[in-house]
Amino acid sequence: MKASDVVAKFLINHRVQTCFELVGGMITHLLDSFAESGQFNIVSMHHEQSAAFAAEGVARYTKGKTIALAMGTSGPGATNLVTGIGSCWFDSVPCLFVTGQVNTRELKGEQAIRQQGFQELDIVEVVRSLTKYAVRVDDPEDLLSELHKALSISLSGRQGPVLLDIPNDVQRAGIPDALVEKWLNVPLDINTGPEIGLNDLKNLEALCKDAQRPLICIGGGARWADSMSDWLLAADALGVPYVSTLMGHERVTAGNNYFNMIGSYGNREANWAVQNCDLLIVVGARLDVRQTGSDVEDFARHAHIVQIDIDPSQLANRVQADLNICATAGSFFKAFPLQTSVFSSLDKNWLTELSKQRDRAQLNEYADWEISPSEVVKKLNRILAKHAVDYVCDVGNHQMWAAQSLRLSPNQAVHYSGGMGAMGFALPTALGIAIQSRNKVVVISGDGSLQINIQELDTLNRLGLDLAIIVMNNSALGMVKNFQDMYFDGRNQSTQKGYSSPSFTDIATAYGIEAHRVGNAADTERALNLIAERKSPLLIEIMMDGATECRPRLAFGSKLDEQFPPLSV
Repeated sequence: MKASDVVAKFLINHRVQTCFELVGGMITHLLDSFAESGQFNIVSMHHEQSAAFAAEGVARYTKGKTIALAMGTSGPGATNLVTGIGSCWFDSVPCLFVTGQVNTRELKGEQAIRQQGFQELDIVEVVRSLTKYAVRVDDPEDLLSELHKALSISLSGRQGPVLLDIPNDVQRAGIPDALVEKWLNVPLDINTGPEIGLNDLKNLEALCKDAQRPLICIGGGARWADSMSDWLLAADALGVPYVSTLMGHERVTAGNNYFNMIGSYGNREANWAVQNCDLLIVVGARLDVRQTGSDVEDFARHAHIVQIDIDPSQLANRVQADLNICATAGSFFKAFPLQTSVFSSLDKNWLTELSKQRDRAQLNEYADWEISPSEVVKKLNRILAKHAVDYVCDVGNHQMWAAQSLRLSPNQAVHYSGGMGAMGFALPTALGIAIQSRNKVVVISGDGSLQINIQELDTLNRLGLDLAIIVMNNSALGMVKNFQDMYFDGRNQSTQKGYSSPSFTDIATAYGIEAHRVGNAADTERALNLIAERKSPLLIEIMMDGATECRPRLAFGSKLDEQFPPLSV
């Protein structure tokens, strides 16, 4: 049987049936086999980076249970995938990447030359530090075993991307039927990860019993645990408060005791909670500098810290916790149910204090602007409260504006580019989510980020998806401009000076997408209502000239609860 046909059969058997690609000569055999199978959803993109992000979107929507495939040809097709591969690596998203390669006889091997075949490039070496597994398959008879290994690794433990580089002659070679039968239906070998031990549970129970002001922090490593929602509902019932990191926010329904996001651009009440709790239970967060601020010694200054993480390398990394537990978030939630007896010393005034801090922080931080970004997001909360929605944010001030104010309802999620922080992430990732789901998908982007993969507006129009794009256009790269204002005396090279942004309304219209431009609060609310009404592609451009600041924010060296600008007493 032809090797490319075998690859198609194997992937179909393991429910990898969505392929995002930009066609090139070295993947034509694979692509033809996928198409001829009649069981693949093949989505042609206009850039391989977009294909990578779209495949990531499928896995994100399914909480890591479904893998999609992103494919690029040799040379530039392969290197164009790298940013998306890195995004999956840093945010622990399982994804299969397949690259075409020149014929094996055209490989340079050990010769001291740069290249033998046209567009030959050692992509395996390029992505080695960004993948859980990467291999070039030079022998057709190794193809199925390597596919099996790669998918198993991708879905096991701390999930992540894998890559197979397949030379053109290997794709068109024959594989013995006996070998095909041997591997075709072998179940994947998936290890879900470490489970929490009894000693760790006992130590945790002792800390919880003595805690008067406990606080739970949900990180990105917990966001896909099926039992997380019920566990947090129990926290609500017990009067135990919780916060999240940026990545943890992705799946946290805004219950009564949710006090929003911690960190450099976090909510004031969340940071205050961290700094005033006496027990901080961190589930699936690595506690990086964006979460803790630079003063690690002062982080959670009054608290015993418990850190639970699937990856032992992340424990006792920056923050020295009092109790480190290597376990999956899912096993922790199941083994440690929240009951009244758990927090027997809980101070009933703790929740009251936090509620006062939240009320105090509910001021409009942008009241001096024509359009307040926090009010825009709060209007979205109201308009879409009863809808099943997946929000997808790009990177920049608009991402932080959204993260500070989005309050997710049940059946809603938000998706961020966390570790990679890649501009251009939102639109193609949203395409992947919209293809996989029946939910409404809403992109929140800025004029800088949307430009990176704007060509995929054509893909959106072609597919006719229920996807809306909100572009907060401040005609600047605002987050970096703000940094320049603080540290370079306002010399705004390349963020305003030498920077320009187009009319996104005109561009969307040219692509055949309904588009509206607004420039005041009243028109903005009317336009946002269209998102609930439409089930076809839509773009709303909000003109926000001069809106280049994120409030509150943490200056380098400041303590976590000393954000700028300070609140008046």
